[in-house]
Amino acid sequence: MTMPGEQLEEEVGRDELGTGTTGESPVRAAGGSSRLSLVLRRFRGSPQSLVGLVLLLGLFLLAFVGPYLAPYSYLDKDFTAFLEPPSPQHWFGTTPVGQDVFAITLRGMQKSLVVGLLVALISTTVAGIVGAFAGYFLGWTDRGLMWLADLLLVLPAFLIIAIVSPLFRGNTWLLFVVLLAAFLWMVTAKIVRGMTISLKEREYVQAARFMGVSAPKIIFRHILPNLSSLLIVDATINVSAAILAETALSYFGFGVQPPDISLGTLISQGQTSAVTYPWLFFFAVGLLIITVLAVNLVGDGLRDALDPRARSRRAN
Repeated sequence: MTMPGEQLEEEVGRDELGTGTTGESPVRAAGGSSRLSLVLRRFRGSPQSLVGLVLLLGLFLLAFVGPYLAPYSYLDKDFTAFLEPPSPQHWFGTTPVGQDVFAITLRGMQKSLVVGLLVALISTTVAGIVGAFAGYFLGWTDRGLMWLADLLLVLPAFLIIAIVSPLFRGNTWLLFVVLLAAFLWMVTAKIVRGMTISLKEREYVQAARFMGVSAPKIIFRHILPNLSSLLIVDATINVSAAILAETALSYFGFGVQPPDISLGTLISQGQTSAVTYPWLFFFAVGLLIITVLAVNLVGDGLRDALDPRARSRRAN
């Protein structure tokens, strides 16, 4: 005889392992493997996912380890080499003031990657919590949270960030991260809300409620884990969206401020010399394109690994 608590854990395990997507028992399908091993096995089965992961790891190593291997710091200036093309001494060439383009490009990539990751983490966390609470409680909680989401959706985010950013000049760039994250969570929160309304009627959620489990514990233990596929994919999308948004805002002078550097500021500074001194422009643009491509490939792979139905739907 199965006790309610055991049945609850079976239902949670069944849903998290995604048996509804494959039509087979999780124990038989995985041979006792954890959900993580299933996801990793599916992820490794996708060549494009592995390519994206290798690219992304390579970019992180280049951005955060490369500066220690480079002969110059991003702050150093070589007064004997102004606007020099790429050479064995200066791998990506130099700027008009003698800075090593390789060093400053890696510094810019560091900042863009950190901004993208932090914005994705904050916005996805907010989206998951707001959407889950709105969908679970409904009533005034739902109306208030969705009113806030609707309000932020209709506001011109780019214009508002452009207006507010100068007020924070000289302050920490983390304020810029918070501004970006504030305008990236609303659509996902609405999707999470709709899925939560459906999930809270599932047997394992009803069983937890009858057992006296508190609403926040149900949300964080049973609702949000079953939305992990959506939230993880959303986080990867937000990484690339945040990097592109930061690049665009920095290009127009509203993002990361001097003396710090990002890919956006490098592209802005190099675009006027793209024809005459292409190394000032194209290295930063190339790394930006590769970074966004790698993030998107990893995101697609995670979506297929977490939700096999996504791959079959695209195939059809």
